[in-house]
Amino acid sequence: MIGKVITGRSFGGCIRYVVQKNDATVLDAAGVRMQEVNQIINDFNLQRKYNPNLGKAVGHIALSWSVNDAAKLNDEVMVNIAKEYLQRMKIQDTQYLIVKHRDKDHPHIHIVYNRVSNNGKTITDNFQKQRNVLVAKELTLKHGLYMSPDKERVNRQQLKGEDKIKYELFDAIRAASKKVKNINELKQVLAKQGIVTHLKYKSGTTEVQGISFSKGDYKFKGSEIDRSLSYAKLSQAIEQQLAKLEKSLADQLREVMENAKQERESQQTTEQVTYLKPEPETHYLRQSLSVGADLLGGLLGNIADDDDSPERKRRKKNEQQQSRGISR
Repeated sequence: MIGKVITGRSFGGCIRYVVQKNDATVLDAAGVRMQEVNQIINDFNLQRKYNPNLGKAVGHIALSWSVNDAAKLNDEVMVNIAKEYLQRMKIQDTQYLIVKHRDKDHPHIHIVYNRVSNNGKTITDNFQKQRNVLVAKELTLKHGLYMSPDKERVNRQQLKGEDKIKYELFDAIRAASKKVKNINELKQVLAKQGIVTHLKYKSGTTEVQGISFSKGDYKFKGSEIDRSLSYAKLSQAIEQQLAKLEKSLADQLREVMENAKQERESQQTTEQVTYLKPEPETHYLRQSLSVGADLLGGLLGNIADDDDSPERKRRKKNEQQQSRGISR
């Protein structure tokens, strides 16, 4: 939920814009008649005469919700939130008009109120814009409405008082939570910045139910500062951050080990002798030589058998005779 605060001088111009807008619907009012536009304007102007010195008596606030909340918001819910908003903004005991518009995709209403109260006193607008930011956020959290993730865009230099401290706490806690391993370490880091962490325990146990932070005279629940700073979500964020860091370190270690392994294998490959062709199979060579010798012997024998020279026949006859003599 977002609130936009405006102050002006003319009830006529403001009310005509709010009421006569296409498809505008008056949802609620206090201290004014709602039948006709002129009646509404006259009733506001009548009361402002109680304090004629107040030039900008017109209070105008536009309350807008996210399109994500459309299903949750009917007319009654929006009126109840608007009344609660006025109360927290200290806009009380005065006339107001609540009108719903449909000219945008997101749900929104306009509140016109008289800065001259019913007893003629001025409703202050001091720090009203800063208070508006805080109240809108509180109601968003209370009613479980969508919170836009744009807190980082808020101009810190324009904040004062409570709002300034709240954003200082937000920035410090978010930054510290990314550097610690648990809530105890978070407490220590924040303590160095003048921020005290308060843990709320379940009665009679050591079970933590909530967390608050204080700085100076200001103290806020974690969820009041931001929904992400509740005890449960803050603890979860720290655990996830730690797991992510451990995974990153493990990945780096594996990479170093793998590089070292590859380097060792490369060195071993360089030192070994590499054969471009396989070593010869020597048993095949031996077999080939043996076969060759047998073939050569046979060939030579055949050549000898073919030699029928007289000398050869005489030697052969003598050898046969000697052989018969020995056998006898």
